[in-house]
Amino acid sequence: MDKIAPIYIAGHKGMVGSALMRRLESQGYTNLVSQSSKQLDLRRQACVEEFFLQNQPEAVIICAARAGGIHANNTYRADFIYDNLMIESNLIKAGMESGVKKLIFLGSSCIYPREAPQPIQEEHLLTSRLESTNEPYAVAKIAGIKLCESFYAQYGCNFYSLMPCNLYGINDNFDLKTSHVLPALLRKFHEAKEKGSPSVEIWGSGKPRREFLFVDDLASAIVTCLEEIDASDIYDLGISQLNIGSGTDITIEELALSIKEVTGFEGGISFDASKPDGTMRKLMDASRASQLGISAKTSLKDGLKLTYEWFRKNKKN
Repeated sequence: MDKIAPIYIAGHKGMVGSALMRRLESQGYTNLVSQSSKQLDLRRQACVEEFFLQNQPEAVIICAARAGGIHANNTYRADFIYDNLMIESNLIKAGMESGVKKLIFLGSSCIYPREAPQPIQEEHLLTSRLESTNEPYAVAKIAGIKLCESFYAQYGCNFYSLMPCNLYGINDNFDLKTSHVLPALLRKFHEAKEKGSPSVEIWGSGKPRREFLFVDDLASAIVTCLEEIDASDIYDLGISQLNIGSGTDITIEELALSIKEVTGFEGGISFDASKPDGTMRKLMDASRASQLGISAKTSLKDGLKLTYEWFRKNKKN
């Protein structure tokens, strides 16, 4: 990929998009194209087509999505499936019509069945039922995977998908109503410490296991894909998408204890087992990514420290 080629980062203000912007800029890329959601509504096909016509990007990375934790996914089911279907469909179609040389679509580990064998391999996609609490979001992401695969099969487009595990890091969403578990817990423990609260209550039993990846490690993986990996490298393996993960998982209770330590909270922890746990375990097999030269570099402890430091400096915003 030419360092002066126009590269469009859809969703550049989000956690993943902003991390990718930082990574690309640090590696000498000078023609990064972006538009805020106020400037460009990705759900509107005509607007997206006009944008591609004007900017002619050579590469597109789809970081844009409507995303959130269990509460948001289960509450705004229609919004999650509609918005994500529109965003990915418009971008992928416009990418084909404008002759984009490479397009990378980002999904989520929730695409895999609730009872998938562990660790989850790429082949487990569509083998059994999804987790009900985030099914609309997962269905939309699966549609994006199949769009890329189908445009490759029919038109030869260099389009493919990456499936990261649970992400966290700088510029994460810390809204307690819509955030994922890690940033929500980080904020809860921080505020409990400031208020001198005796304990922090956490949704669920604390027993589900989750895999976490620092967002800058994903950004590094995307740049590797941009520079070195084509769609044929993925599809020739007989898979529709490539897993990107850290290779280890921990329970929500263990995560809470780690965040308690990082934030310096000295109170107790309680669990509300009446709230949903979601899928009991989601650990992805990222061995194929490792074979292609992609691996996580940041430990959970170091990543939590960096994330908490950023949160403390930016919490007013």
